[in-house]
Amino acid sequence: MSATADFHEFSAVLRWPADAAQSRPPEASFSRDNMLRTEGKVEIPGSAPAIFGGDASRYNPEELLILSLAHCHMLTFLAIAAKKRMTVIAYEDRSTGKLGLGEAGVKGKMSMQEVTLRPRVTVAKGTDLADAMAIHEKAHANCFMANSVNFPVRHEAEIIEA
Repeated sequence: MSATADFHEFSAVLRWPADAAQSRPPEASFSRDNMLRTEGKVEIPGSAPAIFGGDASRYNPEELLILSLAHCHMLTFLAIAAKKRMTVIAYEDRSTGKLGLGEAGVKGKMSMQEVTLRPRVTVAKGTDLADAMAIHEKAHANCFMANSVNFPVRHEAEIIEA
């Protein structure tokens, strides 16, 4: 990552084929398997979703997009909670995304139509639960990834006291 006053640059490497023996076009059943990585980190096995001829055991772009949105929301939530000196004990998000033809994205083209984040956050006993819930609104408004997409990102948060 490099940075200037107003910009931060990130880089990634995508390598296909993932395996020298995998089938390639023009074979109709060519492999979609690939490897994703960034400098100094573990490679992630990627593919297309199984419904598009990929390997369901590997991450696909749709899942990575949903994970990116969920991850960004969590990190933003935790940063705001830390500034407010709120004790967060656990955070889990079971997010979903809807891919299809519709109003979001480019009309007439397959695109992500919406993503719904479902964060379940456990906070310390005695925490103001309304304040904890309000942090989700701030996290949503300030999440870099949510601010970068052209479809709705919704959240259905749950706050639990430990």
